[in-house]
Amino acid sequence: MATITSISDKTPQLTKDATPAVHTLPVSTAPNASSHSHTTMEQALDKGLKAAQSRFTGGLSPIALAAAYADWALHLSSAPGKQLELLEKAGQKINRLGNFATFCAGHPNTPDTCITPLPQDKRFQEDGWKKWPYNLMSQAFLLNQQWWHNATTGVEGVTQQHENVVEFTARQMLDVFSPSNYPQTNPEVMAQTLSQGGMNLYRGWQNFIEDTSRAQAGKKPAGLEDFEVGRNLAISTGKVVYRNRLIELIQYAPTTEKVHPEPILIVPAWIMKYYILDLSEKNSLVQYLTSQGFTVFMISWKNPDAEDRDLGMDDYLSLGVMDALDAVDTITDGQKVHAMGYCIGGTLLSIAAAAMARDKDERLKSLTFLATQTDFTEAGELMLFINDSQLTYLEDMMWDKGYLDTNQMAGAFQLLRSNDLIWSRIVHDYLMGERSQMNDLMAWNSDATRMPYRMHSEYLRRLFLNNDLAEGRYRVGQHSIAISDIRAPVFLVGTERDHVAPWHSVYKFTLLSDTEVTFLLTSGGHNAGIISEPGHPHRHYRIGTKAKDASHTDADRWMAEIDPVDGSWWPALTDWLAKKSGKPVAPPPLGAEAKGYAPLCDAPGTYVFQE
Repeated sequence: MATITSISDKTPQLTKDATPAVHTLPVSTAPNASSHSHTTMEQALDKGLKAAQSRFTGGLSPIALAAAYADWALHLSSAPGKQLELLEKAGQKINRLGNFATFCAGHPNTPDTCITPLPQDKRFQEDGWKKWPYNLMSQAFLLNQQWWHNATTGVEGVTQQHENVVEFTARQMLDVFSPSNYPQTNPEVMAQTLSQGGMNLYRGWQNFIEDTSRAQAGKKPAGLEDFEVGRNLAISTGKVVYRNRLIELIQYAPTTEKVHPEPILIVPAWIMKYYILDLSEKNSLVQYLTSQGFTVFMISWKNPDAEDRDLGMDDYLSLGVMDALDAVDTITDGQKVHAMGYCIGGTLLSIAAAAMARDKDERLKSLTFLATQTDFTEAGELMLFINDSQLTYLEDMMWDKGYLDTNQMAGAFQLLRSNDLIWSRIVHDYLMGERSQMNDLMAWNSDATRMPYRMHSEYLRRLFLNNDLAEGRYRVGQHSIAISDIRAPVFLVGTERDHVAPWHSVYKFTLLSDTEVTFLLTSGGHNAGIISEPGHPHRHYRIGTKAKDASHTDADRWMAEIDPVDGSWWPALTDWLAKKSGKPVAPPPLGAEAKGYAPLCDAPGTYVFQE
């Protein structure tokens, strides 16, 4: 059996009998993504060609896209009934639009409509869209959009993934031609232009030139200079008490005279920087936890580069979670740990917890998962990009550099919410000539990271594509692990408008587990829903606990049966943690120099500054 032993790469001052804590964790020896050094000349030719091609396709595989469209087009061409249905729908929509246009001729400012936008579509809400001719333009666009939805869905024989790709692509192309995106067909832009004598367009042009020049020069977005890590971001007091080639472990200073004996270890996602959980003084989850009498440790991940191309999921498990857990265990004199994971960090934590449960390692007191998926069968619109063809293309693109570039990652997430993150920004910044005021969450969102080639390939294939974790095939060492082995109580958080980890997907943990699970569903999205400090306006949540032996309740029924509670969900979390903790005691020291964990530097450390 292959093993990894990992210790800090710092140079601790040790007493004669003291040694750093070492964990031995078996890791998988299954084949992974091809190493750069083991690629044949012929393979390198293929990979290099696809990597060069990807620069023009945005990382999307043209073959995967062509296969989806061929599947749809061939099945549609052999379905005369569906074609007749679409012809009938086209006639009905033309008739509806004609009747509406006739009505508008006599009632040009009517608030009536012939089609209502979807609830999440905010483009046509302003009063100007209710006046002629803009009402006619918006209604024509929405009817056309609805017809294309009918055309790209419900074609018998088309695989579900291909249908999703075709429907998504058609929606993206239609959004380009939305009347809200052009000054002549947007009543808000026209009113702004007339009232300001065109100065909004002048300012918009200046904004465009500034953004373009910043992007070409590799500079950060406008307004980001007002935010700086260590000055007004990630400002909680603490020390880096451990460092290896992949992580720095931060121990935060206590803010109460006594603390619960069980520490909290937070495993954030490495897709972005850790400090979303320590944004600023007013909305720092770290500061809130310490104010409630908890000792908090946080992993800060290294921003990988080409030299880290062969770091895999096993390395993130061993050098990340397990090394950090060893350090926390040593510093706190063997106290059991409340482990908390966010997004992909939570997925990694669930893998660690299942492996520890299998191996009878009982150091975890409880588990908290924030917007975390363990079953990836309903992982939202990210699944659009998950098939063998697309993943092979992505792997070849990463093979060239050794990592997934930050721009590629950001572009994928923007594409999933193009109305909110692309087109609305173009209208606001370039047509209206305004600038959205930069805030701490936006500044954090601009501080992107890279993904190592091997890790990202394994993550997408083993979890998203094959769903190995949920189906009992994910191996740590020579043997598979199972979520059902976990016995520590779980606090599971989903967010209502999450496009990265949809709450129905997060909720599936309750199907896989065999322990007490408290599920909390909060308002907001993947990031804003988690950063929901007390006093934040317009927040609510639902919470319910499933006992270990209770029967399963499906997600929609659960939501219907649980009444919402106004306010932040953070107090519910700390109440739950406090009930699982012992009586407060004196806080532990920052680090443990005699045991090999001397403080190395002040928080937020050094890895967080890597670009």
